[in-house]
Amino acid sequence: MPSAPASVQNAFDFLTLLARPQVAAERAEMLLRGGLDFAEVMRLAEHHTVRPQLIDGLARLAWRGVPDELHEALDDYRHAHVARALLFTEEIRRLARLFEGEGIRYAVFKGVVLARQLYGDPAAREYSDIDVIVPAARMADAERALAALGYRAVQGEPAFRHMFLSSLRQYSLVRDDGLVAVDLHWEFSGAHVPFPLSAAEIWPKVEALSIGGQAVRTLAGGDLALLLAGHGTKERWRCLEWINDFAHLIARHPELDWSCVHARARAAGCGGSVTLGAALAERVLDLELPGDLARLVQADRRAQTRAEALLAGLRAGPPPGDAALPNFSDIGLCDRPFDKAKAVLQLAFTPTVSDHGALPLPRPLWPLYYVTRPVRLAAKAGRSHLRWRAFPPRS
Repeated sequence: MPSAPASVQNAFDFLTLLARPQVAAERAEMLLRGGLDFAEVMRLAEHHTVRPQLIDGLARLAWRGVPDELHEALDDYRHAHVARALLFTEEIRRLARLFEGEGIRYAVFKGVVLARQLYGDPAAREYSDIDVIVPAARMADAERALAALGYRAVQGEPAFRHMFLSSLRQYSLVRDDGLVAVDLHWEFSGAHVPFPLSAAEIWPKVEALSIGGQAVRTLAGGDLALLLAGHGTKERWRCLEWINDFAHLIARHPELDWSCVHARARAAGCGGSVTLGAALAERVLDLELPGDLARLVQADRRAQTRAEALLAGLRAGPPPGDAALPNFSDIGLCDRPFDKAKAVLQLAFTPTVSDHGALPLPRPLWPLYYVTRPVRLAAKAGRSHLRWRAFPPRS
């Protein structure tokens, strides 16, 4: 991987000094005095969704050396983000009352709830929607209940979603005014890969967290650790925010039994997700790991190697246009070769929305997508290989 310009690496390093459980203010000030490309800092902060941490860190440094236009832009962002946090807080309170009234088990996770749990402030991290999980048997009831609050599915009619989206095990709904979106889950990951945490495990242990004076059901303890480790690994830890979340969890909860957390993840076929998240927290944010977790990381050479490669990629900066993850990217969750092979096969034969978009067929012919999808993927892979042969990457 070619190295990024020093301006990009310095900007990323600056953000890591501010976005960590213990802000390294003196080291950040040294980078400030050495000169920073503030346009690059702003670009990376937006990409890594750590603008609240950037604002807090620059305020600690009394905004020394920060251009007025950047200060004003961050002030504008802060005002808009606080307003969003208030809007989402009120909406989560409404959702909690709705599901409680309908007798639907639920848990809200990530977003506002995670900001409150890990940072103590609903506006202390970035988010764009509300994630809620309910039992699979109550999905239709939950969707009907949300319709009463003005939410509508945005991914097609039920038959379309069942055919092309049910393998994701979540649907998106948007409020009529377009201001709030809800991702309604019945599991934490797609059906093709294992995940450290299953929905069945959480229901006896969900905890109430006060959000704006309303008791809201959410995940905590080992379940939250497994969720964050699994989510970060599924997404290849592309955002500094996710590493920071995991680091804050480690720092705020010294009572966690990490041997037990890791054992649960390993039993699900995802033990590497826990050690990888911890290795990144250690390498990217200089977090001192608790003894049992440090020993697990030291014993996992694969996690250490992956962490070094991911750190190099993070310091190189995001690709132009912030390209989407490649196909099969979440296979990194799998510890076992069998699970990886199974995931590839399932992905190869499970129709998706992109298959319908590439070849729109009438509903009676939808079963044909089970045949056309592997052919389309093979053709796509062939074209990519030919392009690589014609224009190989420069060393």
